[in-house]
Amino acid sequence: MPIYEYQCGACSHQMDKLQNISDAPLTDCPECEKPELKKVISASGFRLKGAGWYETDFKSSGKSPKPASDSKASAE
Repeated sequence: MPIYEYQCGACSHQMDKLQNISDAPLTDCPECEKPELKKVISASGFRLKGAGWYETDFKSSGKSPKPASDSKASAE
């Protein structure tokens, strides 16, 4: 369940609320009890990391490029 951030337009009270995506947005401020509560757009709380789709689906080949080696050192 995502955490939504709210701010009251009347008293500027800020709060976070854990809600289902399908839940209706809150409207009444718990501090001043006026119907001035609005959702605030904020940074998301997730990170894409690990071996996910973005790392494996768009590669041009299945192998990682090999590091360049010194040809003289390998010939000796």
